[in-house]
Amino acid sequence: MKPWIKRSLFGFAGAAIVAGSLGGCAAHRWGGGDPAEFRAKMVERIGGKLDLDTVQKQKLATLADKLGAQRAAMRDAGGAGGTRTQFQSLFAGNKLDQSAASKMVDEKTAAVRTGSPDIIVAAADFFDNLNPAQQAKVREFMQRGGRRWRS
Repeated sequence: MKPWIKRSLFGFAGAAIVAGSLGGCAAHRWGGGDPAEFRAKMVERIGGKLDLDTVQKQKLATLADKLGAQRAAMRDAGGAGGTRTQFQSLFAGNKLDQSAASKMVDEKTAAVRTGSPDIIVAAADFFDNLNPAQQAKVREFMQRGGRRWRS
C-alpha cells in the first residue's frame, strides 16, 4: 500500500476514534444534550484537574471547539443520512458497493485533511502553554490510555 494512502487511512481512523469518543461520552454522560454544554463541562473538569489559569482554559476551550467542528465535519461529510446510514447502504445490495465505499472514504479523508491543521495548531497552542507539571499530568493521562484522572 502506498505511504500516503496509509497515512490518510490512519488519520481518518484516528479522527474517527477521537470524534466517536467525544460523541459517545457526550451521549452517555449527559444524555446526548447540547454539545456546547458538554464541551464547557469538560473544559471545567480538565481545567480543575490541571489547575489551569484563565488563558489556559481559553486555549483548551478553543481546542475543544475545533475538535467539535471536526466531529461535525466528519459526520456531515458525504451528505445527508449520517455515517451509519451511508455505511449500511454499502451493504444493501447483493455486493458491496465499492465505488460508494471509496467515495465515502475519500469524503471522510478530505474532512480530516481539511480540519487537521486547525486541530494541530490548537493542540500545540494549548499544550505549549502548560507549565512542566501540567504537561507531565497530560502525558501521564495519555500513557494510561485516557482512563480517568486521579486526584
